[in-house]
Amino acid sequence: MSTSQASADQRTRAVIYCRISQDRTGANLGVDRQREDCEALATRNGWHVVEVYVDNDVSAFSGKLRKDYRRMLADLELGTATIVIAWHTDRLHRSPTELEEYIDLSERRGVSTHTCQAGSIDLSSPSGRMTARILGAVARQESEHKGDRVARARQQKAKAGAWAGGPRPFGWGLPTGEVKKKTVKGTDEELEVPVLDMNKLVPEEGAAIEVGTDQILAGGSIRGWVRWLADKGLVGTQGKPIGHGAARDILMRPRNAGIAVYRGEEIGPGAWEAPIDEARFRAVVAILTNPSRLTTPGPTAKWFGSLIYECGFGDCTKTVVCTRTGRGNYPSYRCPDQCGGGRKVDVVDRYVQDLLIERLSRDDAAELLQPAPDGVDVAALQVESELIRRRLTDLASMFGAGSVDMAQFTEGTDVARAQLKGVTQQLARAAVKDPLVGLVGMPDVRKAWNGLGLDRRRTVLRTLLKVRLLKPRPGRRADGGYVDYDAIETTWKR
Repeated sequence: MSTSQASADQRTRAVIYCRISQDRTGANLGVDRQREDCEALATRNGWHVVEVYVDNDVSAFSGKLRKDYRRMLADLELGTATIVIAWHTDRLHRSPTELEEYIDLSERRGVSTHTCQAGSIDLSSPSGRMTARILGAVARQESEHKGDRVARARQQKAKAGAWAGGPRPFGWGLPTGEVKKKTVKGTDEELEVPVLDMNKLVPEEGAAIEVGTDQILAGGSIRGWVRWLADKGLVGTQGKPIGHGAARDILMRPRNAGIAVYRGEEIGPGAWEAPIDEARFRAVVAILTNPSRLTTPGPTAKWFGSLIYECGFGDCTKTVVCTRTGRGNYPSYRCPDQCGGGRKVDVVDRYVQDLLIERLSRDDAAELLQPAPDGVDVAALQVESELIRRRLTDLASMFGAGSVDMAQFTEGTDVARAQLKGVTQQLARAAVKDPLVGLVGMPDVRKAWNGLGLDRRRTVLRTLLKVRLLKPRPGRRADGGYVDYDAIETTWKR
């Protein structure tokens, strides 16, 4: 053993503990500064540092496990060192429970604590323990006040439209023309990234949200909107195609209607541009969360009349499906029970669509539209909705302050939520669009029809027309060679 090694072994053994609550850059700079000051203190006192424990980006107040802190306690229990060095006592503890555990260990193992900022803490004496507890209480109060300030600041930012972080929300983030420097996590490398205005709509994305909303209100599907997005070349903000789940989430965001959300709760109107109004947003949410809505649909419909046209052979009323038949392997509508022969898809669909277009082109087509709900005051409903939500927030605050007991709180919230459900249903009723809107009154109905997606056309078919495929008369070929149009029975629903 060398002389220097023997000298080191004879010095008082110490360990260093470093912690920083938030490391925004990932560069460990705050921890490194603590370590340097602690090592300087050890050098001045002639202590031999045998281990350095580091918990980076971990708050002592949050309750999150601090792995190196627990490892340090285990090592001290084994007698690794008799001195703990920290930059300040609040780096060690901000929880009274943790402090008492640490005091107990220090007394048992004869461990003393020294800090760069608060001096030494003698935990073996009543006055030293009192000092440690006071410092811990002050640190905890500081954390609580800081938590309140941060929560309030985040709430204000949420109402102002400031984005809390993460990927840019689809619809917002118009470039301002400015750039800012951003440090790559874990490195010293800096990149220039564009500054985005989260209160400004990206025109094509805002328009897409409005299209998706109107499609759902007119009886369309999320799948139809997903296909529309793909056809337009629109992708998510991370450059990936928008799938069914992501599309549903986008359409159900309160942000779309200018409603601010904090911790999952609506907190009032926001300060950003909104692509749709609240009535349409509430209606979309009501439609997409309706328990009776099919949430696990089968394969996407590929044919206009599949599962809508009915079989008319005898007493059968089952809806037909499309299969491929004949020498040409052409698509044909057939009853799943194999009632009679097939009907050539393009012939039947062309005939039915021509009927629909002709009816929608007449001068009296406006009579087909459903009248708007009577007595629905959207503005008043929106005000009522806001008041009810505010009452729910007030009830929560009163319960937290002890002004109302659990029974009163439960009864009050149950009543308020029931009232809110009724208001939301009325808003949805007022905003749902008749699927014929956008067709009736158009100068060229055929052109408008051809511009619709398949799911929207099928919705119009369900709304206007009942179609039954009867048995063709003798001598008339069911496969479309010589069509018996009288065997395509149609009944108008409006």
